[in-house]
Amino acid sequence: MQLGDARTGKLADNITGFGRALRRAGVPVDGARIALAQQAMQLVGVAAKADIGAAMEAVMVSCEQDRMVFRELFDVYFRDPQMANKLLAQMLPSAQGKAEPSKRRPRVNEALAPRKPPGQSVPAPDQEVDFDAAMTASDLNLLRHADFGALGASEYQLLARLARDIRLPVPQVASRRARPGLRGPQVHWPGVMRHAARTGGEPLELRRLQRCEQALPLLVLVDVSGSMERYARLLLAFLHAATRAHRRRDVFAFGTHLTDLTPAFRLGDTDAMLAAVSAAVTDFGGGTRLGESLATLRRQHARRLVGRRTIVLVITDGLDTGEPDLLSAELDWLRRHSRRLLWLNPLLRFDGYAPLARGAAVLHRQADGMLAVHNLSKLQQLASSLAAVMRR
Repeated sequence: MQLGDARTGKLADNITGFGRALRRAGVPVDGARIALAQQAMQLVGVAAKADIGAAMEAVMVSCEQDRMVFRELFDVYFRDPQMANKLLAQMLPSAQGKAEPSKRRPRVNEALAPRKPPGQSVPAPDQEVDFDAAMTASDLNLLRHADFGALGASEYQLLARLARDIRLPVPQVASRRARPGLRGPQVHWPGVMRHAARTGGEPLELRRLQRCEQALPLLVLVDVSGSMERYARLLLAFLHAATRAHRRRDVFAFGTHLTDLTPAFRLGDTDAMLAAVSAAVTDFGGGTRLGESLATLRRQHARRLVGRRTIVLVITDGLDTGEPDLLSAELDWLRRHSRRLLWLNPLLRFDGYAPLARGAAVLHRQADGMLAVHNLSKLQQLASSLAAVMRR
């Protein structure tokens, strides 16, 4: 095959199909990366499969943890057409196989498959490769409602990636600053005069000053104790991606003591943030002393609460081992210095849950609302739940 075929021939279709397969497997691949892969193919040619794999990996993989997925899928996808078609059938919805032949996706050709010498048969591979990274729509729907604490390793990694695509728009309020607009209680006289200068001194339109909208500051307290470890890691990844555009967010982890995670959350990459959190938090998987952690917050980080406008999210199961009186006093202070205090509780996955533990009872009494965060569906509903609590 000539190098030009990599851009216009069947090989380009194969690269596009391989990019879709990567996306099905959880690797973030967009059209720009697929186009770069086609350009890289033109540069290295199709003579050596190792060179092709290295070139495509360089432009299609951005995270270290995605490299093994890429290499396994690349080996399977371009090993032989039958295995590749079987893999695509697993990754696409079941309705794809029922479509008319003219409407099905093009089958993979043998551009990168081992060529069979004349009169000889290609020997069977040493071991069978079965890359089961696909899910039907019904499987994904079931996974969306699965509890984070009951997932296997592969399912947990998949949901961790899906959670990063959810956005959390924080409620907005009118700020003290104003900007020119068509509506507002005050006339914007400088704007009126500038507009009148263009019309011979006649003010044909009265410009107004309207108040700007800004998102409320966000303060997040994440429990990293043993009972919350699996939830904490996934929720930290979710919050990092969901509040990326938020200007004012402060994040703390608490277990036996308080740890400031705000510097780690300033990192752009979520995986780099999780690595920084692992290095900063020294009490991961330990006990829970929320009262003492809140006392540290009051003494050392009280300025993080901006003028009683901050929304405070406390993510914990409420299984606190500290003194209830201390916790009650610190929560009372936190509530008086914030706009809303919301408790995000994974234990709401149980029907008929009641906050009977000492720490849970204090949190239930002091919080303005209690929301569930135990599966992907609840994370997707979190924005509307926050807005509903704010309207109360």
